Amino acid sequence: MLTANTTQTIASDRVGDFEFSAFEREQIEHAIHHYAEPRAAIIDALKIVQSQRRWVPDGAVYAIADILGVGAGDVEGVATFYNRIYRQPVGRHVIAVCDSIGCFLMGFDQLYGSIQQKLGIKPGQTTADDRFTLLPIVCLGACDKAPVLMVNDATHFNVTPENIDSVLEQYK
Repeated sequence: MLTANTTQTIASDRVGDFEFSAFEREQIEHAIHHYAEPRAAIIDALKIVQSQRRWVPDGAVYAIADILGVGAGDVEGVATFYNRIYRQPVGRHVIAVCDSIGCFLMGFDQLYGSIQQKLGIKPGQTTADDRFTLLPIVCLGACDKAPVLMVNDATHFNVTPENIDSVLEQYK
C-alpha cells in the first residue's frame, strides 16, 4: 500500500537514479513480445528486475510502467500482490517459513524460534552477512509434510529444530 512517505520516495527515485541495466531492458523488451497486451508482462518485468537486484526498488516500478506503457499503480498493484516480489532489499537466500494451521500444529513455533535464534534475526530481517532473510509465508500447500519452509525456490519438508542446520548449510 502506498503511503505519503512511499509516494515521496517513489517520486525521488523516479527523478533520481534508477536505470535499467542493458540486460534488464533487453529481457523486458523480449518479454513484451510474448503477450498480446504489454500489461501482461508486468510480472515478468518485476521478476527480471528482482533477479538482477534481489528486490524491486520504487524507481523500477515507474521504469517498468514506462517501458510497458501502463500506469505505475498497475505495476505497484502487481508488485505488492505477490508475496515473492520483494519491495525491500533481501539477503542472498530468502527463508519463507509456512505458518498455516498444518505447520502451526506440527511445530512451526519451535522451528521459527530455532531459526531466529540460530541466525540472530527476527522475521523480516536479514543477517549481517547478507546471507539470509527470514519471512513468514501463508501456506506452502504441503500440510502432510509439515513443518515446511522454502529457501529461495526450494521447498524443504518435515523441517525441525534438530535438522534446520543441515538445511541452512546448503545455502552458503
